[in-house]
Order: sequence, then structure tokens, then C-alpha cells
Amino acid sequence: MPEQRAVRAADRQVGAAPRGPGRQRTDVAHVDVAEGAHGDADEKPAAPFPVGDARTLRTVAGLSAAGLVAPEGRDELEKVAARYAVSITPVMLERIRDGDEDGGVHRQFVPTADELAVDPAETTDPISDGPFTPVRGIVHRYPDRVLLKPLLVCPVYCRFCFRRESVGQGESVLPHRDLERAFGYIQDHREIWEVILSGGDPLLLSDRRLSHILERLDAIEHVRVVRIHTRVPAVDPARISDALCDLLDRGTPVWLVVHINSAHELGAEAAAALRRLSRAGIPLLSQSVLLRGVNDSTEQLETLLRTLVRNRIKPYYLHHADLAPGTGHFRTSIQHGQELVAALRGRVSGLCQPTYVLDIPGGHGKVPVGPSYLEGDEHVMTVRDPWGGVHRYPPAQDAARVSARA
Repeated sequence: MPEQRAVRAADRQVGAAPRGPGRQRTDVAHVDVAEGAHGDADEKPAAPFPVGDARTLRTVAGLSAAGLVAPEGRDELEKVAARYAVSITPVMLERIRDGDEDGGVHRQFVPTADELAVDPAETTDPISDGPFTPVRGIVHRYPDRVLLKPLLVCPVYCRFCFRRESVGQGESVLPHRDLERAFGYIQDHREIWEVILSGGDPLLLSDRRLSHILERLDAIEHVRVVRIHTRVPAVDPARISDALCDLLDRGTPVWLVVHINSAHELGAEAAAALRRLSRAGIPLLSQSVLLRGVNDSTEQLETLLRTLVRNRIKPYYLHHADLAPGTGHFRTSIQHGQELVAALRGRVSGLCQPTYVLDIPGGHGKVPVGPSYLEGDEHVMTVRDPWGGVHRYPPAQDAARVSARA
């Protein structure tokens, strides 16, 4: 039977990928072909996205030909590319070539030999998704929300990705039977209020496949919000069609979290794509990672946050970089991150203020790690203002009354 054969083929593709160097890569063509594995044997492949475009750079040779890497370093880069996926869309290549003065876009997507240096503290599952995976494709760490990972393919591969050991590594879409088990798990757990589509990049799925997932979630009464994490509006803005915007606005409210780390990622096409989403009523948030050499100065971070808000994106999270293998050259200290966040307080609008967070290694959850402005006890405290001044609270004239009441 065609559907059963498609499911078995997808199971082999997703379940049998070898670990470690030399594993088979996946591009968008695989995603399109494998979508029939979700149960539609007659599904037509979606229009190819840029990762399936011949102009997309996925090899060291391609990077060299494009002038993005030096010829003398190719041997080391081949070792990196054998372990971690590489993909740079035509849109991102254009952004690198067009005024990327501080190298913030280049640094995010072009591999370097630094990725071969692994710190002992770095692990393949730095935030411990594994222990919180009750069924394949689901991560249930917090009571009221789950991650649903319908695919493990991205249009671009970030050199600092905390899932770099799994995305783009021969696995593509979640097989039909596993997707059904994931829906069943969500249905059975009434405490789940929000489903977060991640992976991989969910917007690489065809409209038909994405619609199927959203419709299934819409039918689960206790799921009241769907969140989608994506880089697509910046790296493949043509994907944000009117049809896609309409799809996202049909049922359960969808919030879109756009991953952007450098203001230069947002060109004119990306801005137009974001306007289409805004006009469709899709709330837009951002998730950024604090990255050395990309956004770790006050000026770079301020420019990024103002650019996001100007494009109607509310900055949501500023992540401290995770302990993923070969990413030490991107990480700053938490103290430096706190200093940056403190410098922005009072300097930029409250609309531009994200929450600086750390995913605690070992699966212990995400916590704010921004600067503290308060010291003292329950009776009298000191508070530091945005410009560094220290003030007593309650003010000195009220301290005696507070002490008397105590």
C-alpha cells in the first residue's frame, strides 16, 4: 500500500541516520518528498525553498567559490562540515555581501575551524531535552506547554545552534505514526495550554502540511495558543505569502517568534514579509542569542532591538549562548550580558527590552539572569536607577515610620 510504504520509507530516513561525522545531509527536497509520510501518499511537493535552490551554499567548495572562506583553511572546514550542517540561502548571502560591516551575518552562518574546539563543559544536549521527551517529537519540560518538533531541517544552519547535533543530520520530518502519537500525548494532557512548533524550522513545511498540524491542534480544546519559532521571514522572505499569512490566522491564535541576532539580517524583502504578517494580525516576537562579535556591544544590541521594534517585533528573549559543542568562541560571560542589559535600561524604550535568560544545563529550565537593581531587607532597601545612582526605598523620610511599624 502506497501510504504504508511511504511511512516505512520515512521511518528508515528519520530513524536510521548514523551519528557522528559523515552522516547523510538533508535538504529541503527531502522534506518535500517525505511529507507524504504524514499520511498523504498523493501529496505534491511544495515549491522549493532556497535551501533546495541550486544557489544555496551547502558545501565548503561552494563557500570558497563565493569568496566566504579562504582557500588555505579548507581542510579544517571540511572536518567541520562533515560534522555540522552548512546552509546559506541566497538572501543571506546577499546580506553578507551588502554592507555586513561588522560581520554579524557572516559570523552566524559561515563555519570556522573554531568549531572543532570542544570545551569539556559542552554537551550534545546542552539543555537536556532528552529526559523530557515522553514521545518522539515532544519536549514537555514545563506543565502548561510543550515543544512539538515536526521536522529537523532549517533553511540556514546557525554555527552556535544548541541542536546542531540533530538538525540537518539526515533526519527530516517526523513520521506519521510519531506525529499521531504526539497529538495523542497533547490530547491526553489537559494541562497543556500552549504548543510551540520548533525543530527544525516549521515554516519549511508546505502550507498543506502546516495547515494539517494547525488544524489538529485547533481541534484539541485545551490548546489555546500555538507558538512558531522560525528564521524564515529573514532568510527566505518570499515564503511569507498571503496564503501562508491567511493559514496562520485561521484557528487557534498563532504567535510567531522570529530568530534574529543582527539588525543587518533584516533587508527590504524581510521587512515586507514582516509587514504581511502584521497586516494578517499575527503577533510577532523575537528571540535572539547574545553572541560574541555579533551583538555583544551596547551599540550593536541597541541597533538590533530598535530595528526589531521598528518592524513591529517585540523583543522577547535574549538568550545566553548554550553550551553546545564547538561554540565557545561565541559565548560571552553572563556578567558581560548583565552589563549590556543594564546599559540599555533607560537608554532605549521599554518596548525594546528583552528578558536576558539562561537555560540551566541539565534540564532545570529557563531563568532570567539580568542585573539586579535591589538590595536590602523587607524594611529598607536600596535601588539602583538606570544611570547608576543608588536610592533608599522607602525614601529616608519614611524609613522611621517603616521601622516603627515593624
